[in-house]
Amino acid sequence: MDNNLIKKGLIQPGKGNKDYTDGTKVTFHIKTETCEEEAKLVDNSRQWKEPMELILGKKFKLEVLEACIRTMLPGEIASFDIDKSLLTSYPLVSKTLREAYSKTKITREKKPHHCCGMGFKDGLGHPDLDELVKNPKDLKFIIELLKVAGQGSYQKEFWAMNEDERLASIPSLKEEGNKSYRDGDHEDASAKYSEALGRLEQLMLREKPGDEEWELLYQMKVPLLLNFSQCQILQGQYYQAIEHCTTVLDKDPDNVKALFRRGRAYVEVFSPAEARKDLAKATNLDPSLASASRKLLDQLAKMEAEKNSQDRTVYSKMFTSS
Repeated sequence: MDNNLIKKGLIQPGKGNKDYTDGTKVTFHIKTETCEEEAKLVDNSRQWKEPMELILGKKFKLEVLEACIRTMLPGEIASFDIDKSLLTSYPLVSKTLREAYSKTKITREKKPHHCCGMGFKDGLGHPDLDELVKNPKDLKFIIELLKVAGQGSYQKEFWAMNEDERLASIPSLKEEGNKSYRDGDHEDASAKYSEALGRLEQLMLREKPGDEEWELLYQMKVPLLLNFSQCQILQGQYYQAIEHCTTVLDKDPDNVKALFRRGRAYVEVFSPAEARKDLAKATNLDPSLASASRKLLDQLAKMEAEKNSQDRTVYSKMFTSS
């Protein structure tokens, strides 16, 4: 850290050591203000939905911020007066952070623009940041280092993983979902399966459908879709379950679990013809499902009888009133 361009002031000492290797994850609050006689607030993470997180050594766009944090101990609060020559990227980084950490979703009209200079031609959508672009100023960072987690002691975000780590994270999420399902926490299980599917979809986008790599990823996707659909049925999300089972059946029309679960969901949304067709095929492929299918078909028959009774009542009242 260049002491001529960055001046540090200790506000509250921390404890521990600051030998941070690349991959260390830091959690902190930051307040940014101008270094004028009457300081103007620029950003304050305490007004955001959560503290900032940063993984060191990942080429963060605002290098000076990482340099400041590397001088701090866990629990420390310090101020840094920073020369404007080190803050060229601050307005763009600030815009990104505000929109990522804002308590309310920020939506802005997209305007056509050209890639020129620093990309600021059309403005950043924040007048104070636009002013910093036009008239750069020295800034003061007041940082409170809340938490430091060494590499390997925390679960990496998907974007920070390498290819092998991304692929390995999917079975891990699936197993976490299975455990939550066994414990009866269907909501958490759904969240785990959904996250695993999202990660898998990102990996599949990089492969050509039908190629060996794509097929291997698809085979990982099928049990996740089936597990997710089961959780959705138990949570009353029948149409979503039908959609996921249909995705499986489009490629594997004889998948028994998909047929049975879609048939069950069709019963719940009262689609008699579709339910009977799926349950009949599932039972034909796996006779051990006969008893469970019969219970669902009995439930469907009762639903049909109730509907017919309601319809007769409605029609009776219509003719009586006329």
